[in-house]
Amino acid sequence: MIQAVLFDFNGVVIDDEQLHMKAYQEALKAEDISLSEKDYHDSLGMDDVTSVRAAFARAGRELTDERMQAVIARESEMHRAAIDEVLPLFPGAVTFIKALTRIYPLGIVSMSRRDQIDYVLGRAALTKAFDVVVSTEDAHTCKPDPCCYNRALELLNERRSGAHVPPLQAAECLVIEDSPPGIQAGRAAGMRTLGVTNTVGEKALRAAGADVVTKSLADWTLDAVHHVFNKR
Repeated sequence: MIQAVLFDFNGVVIDDEQLHMKAYQEALKAEDISLSEKDYHDSLGMDDVTSVRAAFARAGRELTDERMQAVIARESEMHRAAIDEVLPLFPGAVTFIKALTRIYPLGIVSMSRRDQIDYVLGRAALTKAFDVVVSTEDAHTCKPDPCCYNRALELLNERRSGAHVPPLQAAECLVIEDSPPGIQAGRAAGMRTLGVTNTVGEKALRAAGADVVTKSLADWTLDAVHHVFNKR
């Protein structure tokens, strides 16, 4: 049975993958490097450092630490400006998250920086909804490596140990992701997976191994999680 739910962040909670792509296109343009939509999608699951390294490698350009930090800073500034006035949360995401908190411990598992995650959760009044947050600072490598989801399970079980509650098993965790690398990471950690077609299509998510694929979290309730995942 599902006992905990772990959410990816960008493309699942906040509708900002296109905003990130446009910000990276502008930030890299200043370095005379182009970024296509395919290039960006190929970088899904990567952290900022790995994404910038990949862009410079495709262009055959030398990348210094100073130049990399400058690109990341430009992208971050443009992304923050894009979400500053209106926070683009996915329809139904907040309602679904708040419903889940009645029964399940929740986590965020993302390759975004912790300050970016905290900013959005604070703006959305969701900070207290999540028991654990795993960001790029907590992972030794990017998705599809399962280390980020393994770490989330460790953190959840540390909390349970302190409360003298038996530990969770990986198969009792549901991962919600919008990208193939995220689905692969959840599966590699031994967790159940729900793919949301916010960023890529159903075919790509199913090819990555998603147990279930949905068009929107607005269609999901506590009962839906129970009936779909606890009775399969």
